[in-house]
Amino acid sequence: MDKLKVLLVFGTRPEAVKMAPLIKELKKQDEIITKVCVTGQHREMLDQILHVFDIVPDYDLNIFKPGQTLTEVTHKSLVGVEKVIKEFEPDLMLVQGDTTAVFAGALAAFYNGVKIGHVEAGLRSGDLYSPFPEEANRMLTGVVTNFHFAPTNQARENLFKENYDEEKIFVTGNTAIDALHMVLNKDFKFNDDSVNNIDFKNKKVILMTAHRRENIGENMENIFGAIKEVVESNDNVEIIYPMHKNPKVREIATKILGDNKRIHLTEPIDYLPFAHLMAKSYLIVTDSGGIQEEAPSLGKPVLVVRKETERPEGIEAGTARLIGVDKDNIVKNINKLVRDEKEYEKMAFAVNPYGDGTAAKNIVSIIKEKLL
Repeated sequence: MDKLKVLLVFGTRPEAVKMAPLIKELKKQDEIITKVCVTGQHREMLDQILHVFDIVPDYDLNIFKPGQTLTEVTHKSLVGVEKVIKEFEPDLMLVQGDTTAVFAGALAAFYNGVKIGHVEAGLRSGDLYSPFPEEANRMLTGVVTNFHFAPTNQARENLFKENYDEEKIFVTGNTAIDALHMVLNKDFKFNDDSVNNIDFKNKKVILMTAHRRENIGENMENIFGAIKEVVESNDNVEIIYPMHKNPKVREIATKILGDNKRIHLTEPIDYLPFAHLMAKSYLIVTDSGGIQEEAPSLGKPVLVVRKETERPEGIEAGTARLIGVDKDNIVKNINKLVRDEKEYEKMAFAVNPYGDGTAAKNIVSIIKEKLL
């Protein structure tokens, strides 16, 4: 019997993190030839993850260019991935999540008659324009997908509602949890002494991320203003905020959060130290998507500073709360967890709905069952 040829396509740091466990699991299979194609629109951050997980791409499109538009990313990815398909002739292409590379890669596979597996399928916010363009990317990818690897039952239900074939939908858990379990090390030391010197045992350290396009401006001023108020009214609270590279985000952060000894504004943190930072923190305030999945597996409550989320499972399970972008409401919710131990424990001990770290094995098992 001929070996099954599988091509994985991705281009950003979050995709690389979630594809890494799958690449490792596929490489163990004697009956599968696995190759990796990176589009590379997030060059530096992508390379960091490839290094952490010891992944060497077979194909690197290297499409990164400062200031390029979504149209340029889509065009370059579509043309580049098609060339790879012509050379490798895969039986199956795997894409992950909701980036422009996901949609372009899936479309190239569809045009060339290659079956498509969508890892982390079925996430929906309900608003086509938020998050932008991610909500459209995942919906468009779903249309051409043959195997929908949904991380949760809720994601499966979303696909049912859109009339996708039940036999093509599989609940697998989220590979982000697999990745997290692969890298955590109790003896880990941070390169940044300002972080190493924080008293994580006796201080309530809040890790914050904020970067989404839709939050830049007044919403972000509200978020940062709330954080400043929490620190000023709680002597035992410290904040770590790895600032996003976006100059507008940095300007707002520096203006509102600068010059406070208990607010640590750092450069962006690589995946490996960030995973350990999540593990050491008391709670997490974020507008990120992936952190809503990862932090609960570490027993860390997540407060989501957005108006909606495509990850409602965490909200329903009690591991996360959607608290919006109103300053007073953010302050109220953070203070509740900082000051009320019972409220904190309700979230910290809630069951993580995103799986137990076996998602990659589940996906590979399905691929073998259906295609070998």
